[in-house]
Amino acid sequence: MANNLNRSPLFYVGDKYKLLKEILPYFPKKIDRFIEPFTGGGSVFLNVDAKKHLLNDIDKNVYLLHAFLKKHSKKPNKFFKEVQKIIFEYNLSRSFQEDIIPAELKLKYKKTYYAKFNKDNFNKLKSDFNNSEKDNLYKFYVLLIYGFNRMIRFNRSGDYNLPVGNVDFNSNVVNALKSYFENVKKANIEINNLDYIDFLKKAKPTKKDFLYFDPPYLITFSEYNKLWNDKNEIDLIKTLDNLNKLGIRFAVSNVTHYKERENKIFKDWSKKYNVFQVKSNYISYHDNSIKIFNEVLITNYEY
Repeated sequence: MANNLNRSPLFYVGDKYKLLKEILPYFPKKIDRFIEPFTGGGSVFLNVDAKKHLLNDIDKNVYLLHAFLKKHSKKPNKFFKEVQKIIFEYNLSRSFQEDIIPAELKLKYKKTYYAKFNKDNFNKLKSDFNNSEKDNLYKFYVLLIYGFNRMIRFNRSGDYNLPVGNVDFNSNVVNALKSYFENVKKANIEINNLDYIDFLKKAKPTKKDFLYFDPPYLITFSEYNKLWNDKNEIDLIKTLDNLNKLGIRFAVSNVTHYKERENKIFKDWSKKYNVFQVKSNYISYHDNSIKIFNEVLITNYEY
């Protein structure tokens, strides 16, 4: 495994970037197609060698951003030019190029000066996007980078509704984008926007493929996980058992314990496979208290 790991430029909440050094050693060495039904930010596929990457996410906005960035992998200069134009138009902070934060603002708000500086212009960008430019994915990406915790959230009316974050378009963002473009340009990638069961029917996995699942976690409280219930969990483990009967290799990430909660469904099911403990970096932005947390990686093959 390479020492320099690639990070998704979506900076997705729950992204596995900080866990890659733990989980990648358990992945098979030879993979025909790498199939990922819950792609999310994409840090995992960016670090897996395969003849083809078959990706999927049910979240339309995640799908659109991946497809948009993939399209620009052969013309990254156009992407950076358009994004830079927006950053300058709305006078947002841009430490990747220059430091425009006033010294007095840094002194007064030592830990939150990015948010204080960007707030009004970020809100103007958000308003323009929501009112007439929801198809402008350049502006959507800029909102993502400057938004609170770099999350993707829309209200019931379809408006992007996150407040400004204490973040900046910095060198980490630029490096993540460059790495993404370079890797996607070289790889054979197909991106889908389907329910994962429909996606697997379309993919028709074989014994030469490898599937990695990072589904919503049943017992944690992030926005993404609120869409997942006991029935979804049971359907997932039935799907995994069916793959195992066909001799198809898979690995799945999940959480068995969170505070006082236990995912008994998954915990009991996992006993018939290989269970590896993972030192998680999970952060709940709703609850920063000390908590019992146990994340695992399950595989159905010997690595």
